[in-house]
Amino acid sequence: AAALFLLSFILFAAPLIEQIPVAALVGVMFMVVIGTFAWTSLKIMHKIPMTDALVIVIVTCVTVYADLAMAVVVGVIISALAYAWNAASRIDARTGVSKEGWKVYRLSGPLFFGSVTGFQDLFDINTDPDDVVVDFMDSRVVDHSGLEAIDALASKYVAAGKRLHLRHLSRDCQKLLEKAGNLIEVSVLEDPDYEVAVDYGDKFETPQKSS
Repeated sequence: AAALFLLSFILFAAPLIEQIPVAALVGVMFMVVIGTFAWTSLKIMHKIPMTDALVIVIVTCVTVYADLAMAVVVGVIISALAYAWNAASRIDARTGVSKEGWKVYRLSGPLFFGSVTGFQDLFDINTDPDDVVVDFMDSRVVDHSGLEAIDALASKYVAAGKRLHLRHLSRDCQKLLEKAGNLIEVSVLEDPDYEVAVDYGDKFETPQKSS
């Protein structure tokens, strides 16, 4: 009903609307704002994540400064960037033991300046054996901060009389290590070669190798 009345006013009753004083319209808009503003959001600002609170404040300011459509676009962009950052900064590791008796940390997630702190908290240097392997099968080093984090971790293991090894580095990660020069004081393990068995009926042959 409100939409139909508004449409009729715009199409047919525009001269009548022009007779309404602007001061009266301002009063009406004040009542609309008071009625539509989510006052409960002020009570939960300290309970919700900081990112959500920041989005609420920014969207409100953009709405006042520009318009609601622009505020919605800005809010969506900020929320998407915040989600991408939180997803990218998460790094985890599964632990295991290799056939040599070395402890293996298999990383999951990118190693960059946003995940350096989480990366350092994954390792238990005091209880780890003399040889520790960091497996990058599901991870990659993105920037120089990641290299510095590896170097700092290696220094801690060296101080404890232990050795740190890297495995399954991608080609771009290896290039970063080469450019780093003497920064990284760890050994890079070569990926093992696995023989591919082919069934030829009553016997198996290994015609080729793959890495």
